[in-house]
Amino acid sequence: MITRKTAIIQVLRSHPLARDIFAKHGMGCIGCMGATTETIENGAKMHDINVEALLKELNESDIVK
Repeated sequence: MITRKTAIIQVLRSHPLARDIFAKHGMGCIGCMGATTETIENGAKMHDINVEALLKELNESDIVK
């Protein structure tokens, strides 16, 4: 399960197509340095993204299953 404390890079390495979900929610710079060090929670805060909605979609998506 992906949580708010999961590193963005960890999700992208395990599920490369999750990039589309991040972009859909407004986290388009997932290729930047922040993606290698930030948690999903911190990245969402920086981009004013609803972290719960992002996590729900990531965890319910066929992309990450």
